Amino acid sequence: MTAPIGFVCGSFHKKEIERMLVWAKQEAEQHDLEVVEVIWVPGAMEVPLAIDRLLGREDIAAAACLGIIERGQTQHGLAMGQAVIKSIIELQLVHEKPVGLGIIGPGAEPEHIEPRLEPHARAAVAALASML
Repeated sequence: MTAPIGFVCGSFHKKEIERMLVWAKQEAEQHDLEVVEVIWVPGAMEVPLAIDRLLGREDIAAAACLGIIERGQTQHGLAMGQAVIKSIIELQLVHEKPVGLGIIGPGAEPEHIEPRLEPHARAAVAALASML
């Protein structure tokens, strides 16, 4: 039986996230998961609300988020990353639906991004398949 899933994608690094989405969709197909919704958000701050809305839908069994939180000159990215991940964990428990974490970072340097795109995208979806 095919399970319906959704994705929340950060648009700040849209070129890279579009590539991640291709791999994530391939992985979903391999695990008999049907992608029924893809939501683009401006950045990490908006991910939890979008995930909450997806998980609240009856037609969504699970969701995954894809994004990149780079290291900046301040601790903003680290603080955001920690807050977003904590919120995602709480949303899984509230909705009793899995969320795959395909966010590279926080603290990613430019040279860390490329080699992590495909593995993070695929792992986020494989986690959903495992938990469903």
